[in-house]
Amino acid sequence: MNTYAKRLMWPVIILVALIVVNIAATGIDFIIPTVNDGRLGGAFVNILRRSAPLLLIALGMTLVIATKGIDLSVGAVYAIGAAIACQMIIEAPDQTALGLVFGAVALALVVTAVIGAWNGVMVAYFGVQPIVATLILMIAGRGIAQLITGGQIPKVQDASPFTELGRGSFLAVPLPIWIAALMLIAIALLTRKTALGMLLESVGGNPEASRLAGIRSKGITVLVYLVCSLCAGLAGLIGAANLGSADANNGGLWIELDAILAVVIGGTALLGGRFFLLGTAIGVMIIGTLDDTIINVGLSSQWQFTAKAIVVFVVALLQSPEFRGWILKPFKRQPDAPAPEPAPAEEVLAK
Repeated sequence: MNTYAKRLMWPVIILVALIVVNIAATGIDFIIPTVNDGRLGGAFVNILRRSAPLLLIALGMTLVIATKGIDLSVGAVYAIGAAIACQMIIEAPDQTALGLVFGAVALALVVTAVIGAWNGVMVAYFGVQPIVATLILMIAGRGIAQLITGGQIPKVQDASPFTELGRGSFLAVPLPIWIAALMLIAIALLTRKTALGMLLESVGGNPEASRLAGIRSKGITVLVYLVCSLCAGLAGLIGAANLGSADANNGGLWIELDAILAVVIGGTALLGGRFFLLGTAIGVMIIGTLDDTIINVGLSSQWQFTAKAIVVFVVALLQSPEFRGWILKPFKRQPDAPAPEPAPAEEVLAK
């Protein structure tokens, strides 16, 4: 079994176990989708729809972590993107204008991409540690979002096409699922079918060797932070469209922690280097399914964070070769003791 399969095996087992527990608690309807008004529904489809913003952010976080970085500002960027779009729409005389919605979405994505590029410049060119550079914006970002909205919660009309980003569907599949799936495919193709993935792993695995080999590591670092913030901004737009409003205080709150958990569960090490996009997607599904599992088995919502910590702890142990070796050691057959070598002929004749 290759390294990729080993990394994915344990997260898949955990996900399947959670699905089995939910089926046992609520019935087979948990996994079977339903169709309501020409749109897919059901418990598991709803989990995928709610997890779409987290998947977008976790994909960007995977690229950042692959370069031995971290981005703590994605929750604040989520709030900024939502605030820009919603505020621009509610200030317009006609919120149903399609051009207005496209303009608001484009402006939000451009601003969030610029924010990500700034994070990358701070890390790559100014030498600021990633956790410090992004922590600054994590703290200030929500203040910026509040300034944009004037401390209010701008509410978009339900008739606005903007709400379709979070509530609409295409071919019966909710649009957030389509957006997240297409982003996963696009990033996977860019990183696995081009040299970009190898360059990312090279920069994260050994930055100095990459520099000596002529790789423009600074440009790659700026790019991954830009993509990460762009994904966070898109996630914020989906979240705001689903609610029909932008909450600068609570929108995307602590979502950066869930994104990091998903990346770690998926097998990507925080030390940089090898990364696993499919593993990240499985990690997101585990987190999304876990939230429903807590309710379905009768536990209170206060178990949410504790349960996530337990799952991460278990997956991390199962992915550790040293831990697996220690557990399986008593069950391994000990090698037979070697037979004693025959005495030399001279010693036999002497006797």
